[in-house]
Amino acid sequence: VQLVESGGGLVQPGGSLRLSCAASGFTFRTYGMSWHRQAPGKERELVAAITSAGSITNYADSVKGRFTISRDNSKNTMYLQMNSLKPDDTAVYYCAKGRVTFDYWGQGTQVTVSS
Repeated sequence: VQLVESGGGLVQPGGSLRLSCAASGFTFRTYGMSWHRQAPGKERELVAAITSAGSITNYADSVKGRFTISRDNSKNTMYLQMNSLKPDDTAVYYCAKGRVTFDYWGQGTQVTVSS
């Protein structure tokens, strides 16, 4: 199993970024997936999760209305569209296989929100 995140970077407050998670080594379309983040000095937290078909999504209260999780099973890829970014969104973002329990993780991509 391999999960590779991309799309992180430096963005000003109020800006947008789209993260991608390319998956391989398992039957992507049959598994729920999730995005997590970890800020310096804080525990890793679940940001958003999506079912295998993409029909059900869940979000942390802190990102509801600003972030959108989606997936393209034909490309074995999951996305996180992040809008109206705030400095508190600064963290390393990880994708994970699973939406309730998580058995594989990507290496993470840094998102920094700063002026």
